[in-house]
Amino acid sequence: MSVRFGIDRLLADPGLLAELEGRRVALVAHPASVTADLTHSLDALVAAGVNMTSAFGPQHGLKGDKQDNMVETEDELDPVYGIPVFSLYGEVRRPTGQMMSSADVFLFDLQDLGCRIYTFVTTLLYLLEEAARHGKSVWVLDRPNPAGRPVEGTLLVPGQESFVGAAPMPMRHGLTMGEMGHWFVEHFGLDVDYRVVAMEGWQPDGPGYGWPEERVWINPSPNAANVNMARAYAGTVMLEGATLSEGRGTTRPLEVLFGAPDLDARAVLVEMARLAPDWLAGCALRECWFTPTFHKHAGQLCSALMIHAEQCFYAHHAFRPWRLQALAFKAIRNLHPDYELWRDFPYEYEFDRLAIDVINGGPALRDWVDDRSATPHDLDNLASADEASWIAMVRDHLIYR
Repeated sequence: MSVRFGIDRLLADPGLLAELEGRRVALVAHPASVTADLTHSLDALVAAGVNMTSAFGPQHGLKGDKQDNMVETEDELDPVYGIPVFSLYGEVRRPTGQMMSSADVFLFDLQDLGCRIYTFVTTLLYLLEEAARHGKSVWVLDRPNPAGRPVEGTLLVPGQESFVGAAPMPMRHGLTMGEMGHWFVEHFGLDVDYRVVAMEGWQPDGPGYGWPEERVWINPSPNAANVNMARAYAGTVMLEGATLSEGRGTTRPLEVLFGAPDLDARAVLVEMARLAPDWLAGCALRECWFTPTFHKHAGQLCSALMIHAEQCFYAHHAFRPWRLQALAFKAIRNLHPDYELWRDFPYEYEFDRLAIDVINGGPALRDWVDDRSATPHDLDNLASADEASWIAMVRDHLIYR
């Protein structure tokens, strides 16, 4: 059975379209917001006769052209339809009252990666909160979680919230955006008119293990180039808080476990295998070299490990990218105790905390890496308890079983 995404179901259902008649409609979208025939959702909705009065672009913009963190997008007018396109990653990250006044119904059609730190998760929460405040409706046009159902990582510690940490959830949350919205409504007690236009035929553990094999992959952000990246991202995103290269400035960003000009990747891999061989399961790690054209270590030859969570090397339930990345950090710390591992710079508008702590929703992972006496068993115990708690917490919100 082929899979139909939320946008395709909406356009094919006269009853759903009829509910939008006479109402002003906004769309939250990016380049991956397309129908099955690759028509952008905005164009498809206008062609279907929906009264589109505004559009919203998240981080990286409606066009997806902004490369890095804290690279902002300006508001603009759509050159074809003449409607305002508001930026939710510019002067504001939370919709203003003026923005909310532009429509009655807000269609949220963003392709997520299944990772707490991917900012579209927080954008959904902010939209729901403002919709509750202003009496607006939010419909999530649901899309797959390309990483599938597996859950991994420690829960964000209350008080550690940020634009990359909306709520106490683990790094790899296992939900679709539609399901996440249901949890947000319950967790934050939101009085909002919320609906999910669910997918048809999506099986989280079916062929593709999250991403339907028949659907074309389109980058939801500039460095999300394929499903391999989406699977690895819950681990490799932590490199944004480290001095190690995540592969920005190459053609395969966020698909490497690390890259650095002053490390021996083969030696690091040997130490990882000594520390926790089980944490290497579910993928292949290949020694490689690259010279970034920009970003960290630009122009320098880096020794690196490439992650292949794909084809015959991929075992869906064995692959644990968060633990894998943590293990790489631990191995580097063991081999080079004084290595300057943590990057100190403003990260996603957080200026007083180390980026690695912002990314992980607290200092637990960094503390574990830097504690020479801490073992993989210690981190596994900490994460396993949080993972079990999250799975139990969201079970009633699962739409696809």
